[in-house]
Amino acid sequence: MNNHKLQIIHIVSEVDPFSKTGGLADVARSLPKAQKRLGHDVCVITPFYSQIIDVKKYKLELFEKDIKVVLNSQDTAVVNFYRGYLMHGLPVYFIENKKYFSQRKILYGSSHENARFMLFDVAALRLITMLNLQPDIIHCHDWQAGLIPYYVKTKFHYVANLTKTKTLYTIHNLAFQLGRNWWEVPVEQKDYGKSKLPRLDDPAIEHVNFAKRAIMNADALNAVSENYAQEILTKKFGQDLQRILQNRRDKLFGIQNGIDYRAYNPATDAGLEKTYSCKNFSVKKMNKARLQKLFGLPLNQHIPIIAMTSRIVFQKGFALILKIAEHLARLNAQFIFIGAGDKTYVAKLQRTAKKYPEKIAVIPSHEQNQKYETLVYAGADMLLLPSHHEPCGLNQMIAMRYGCVPIVHRVGGLFDTVEDYRVTSGTGFVFDRFDAFELYGGIVRALEIFNNKRRWKELVARDMRQSNSWEIPAKKYIDLYRKMLNGNAKSNS
Repeated sequence: MNNHKLQIIHIVSEVDPFSKTGGLADVARSLPKAQKRLGHDVCVITPFYSQIIDVKKYKLELFEKDIKVVLNSQDTAVVNFYRGYLMHGLPVYFIENKKYFSQRKILYGSSHENARFMLFDVAALRLITMLNLQPDIIHCHDWQAGLIPYYVKTKFHYVANLTKTKTLYTIHNLAFQLGRNWWEVPVEQKDYGKSKLPRLDDPAIEHVNFAKRAIMNADALNAVSENYAQEILTKKFGQDLQRILQNRRDKLFGIQNGIDYRAYNPATDAGLEKTYSCKNFSVKKMNKARLQKLFGLPLNQHIPIIAMTSRIVFQKGFALILKIAEHLARLNAQFIFIGAGDKTYVAKLQRTAKKYPEKIAVIPSHEQNQKYETLVYAGADMLLLPSHHEPCGLNQMIAMRYGCVPIVHRVGGLFDTVEDYRVTSGTGFVFDRFDAFELYGGIVRALEIFNNKRRWKELVARDMRQSNSWEIPAKKYIDLYRKMLNGNAKSNS
């Protein structure tokens, strides 16, 4: 049991490069690849968003058409199955339904999100039985795959393929529990996780808490950093599920995400003006000049660029940034904000940028974020990530890989991945309280060290030598899978 090849199926709502809104898609690409390289049989199941995913570009094959999926005694739906590959020997299966996944040019935001992913979860299990797969582990990522553990223990309990299958539910962000904000569900309509699921066309389906049912039914749970696994047991970060998580804390693990060092490599990145490594990172200045020119900032190598590439929302700390925006504009620094999000925050940022065009650039675009992400890390001197909560965060790890020093709030995975700067140690600048002027102090500290060229070079070199690849996390997941299969998965949470 300890050495045999595992059959692992990842079920997830987005997978880079086929579909992506954020870090979830990066994990869904990189973790399966890392596990495949460890010698295991791995595949991924995800929705087919027909207005987003290019069949010809990715050479997808339609291999099953008009398959009837039975959701309950009254509801059925018809789906098609496509197949592509993340790498040789690692298939990605796509589930197509014209009504639920072909109507929109965005991944999420429908008024019937729960119905969409309820169908997806049942169709994923139907696909597993059709392919006659016998997975050791079904790894369910975030709320969209949250009904899988529930179904494996109920509707699909007696399916021969799944009698020995264990389910792992990964909490990427506990704030997302169903297809709407969990706190907007009226108390009398909250899902307590044990009732029969409503019909597909019943409005009550949109109140079903997928995350809660996953937590209650999965064989094991994990959060995407060790610190976040501890935080979600508390009222402050538990998003109203802390009691259920406390009841299952012996099944809750923390495994920090990694980044794909093949995908994020400044020595080979074709999107850069000039490639470099930790041995010659002085050429970052060529990427800096390109970045300043691209976003209309004055060309000056001696002015530090502080960048932020994330959703422009409260979670990422934009409430703090806006409180001190005028103070930031007076610093000897340039700021670049790239990402879509809250329209109020975006409008306020744009007004500040218009007032200080030589100091602040705002690009409110998710597409531009993806297009220029690594160029920003290569050209900027610092990455700003003052998140209110951050389950893991990938940006800070990618930034360090490119020699871009993070400034972060001491929370979640940021606590696990960024060590506060000291003369002989540390990888970034960490502030303790979620407070605007604590953030300001962290930025000022970073600027002071930036002006000490010797210390700054030592810090950049230290960051670029950090090891945050998927190799270690992938092995930790394999170890957890084996413990689940042996029946001895016990956490010390």
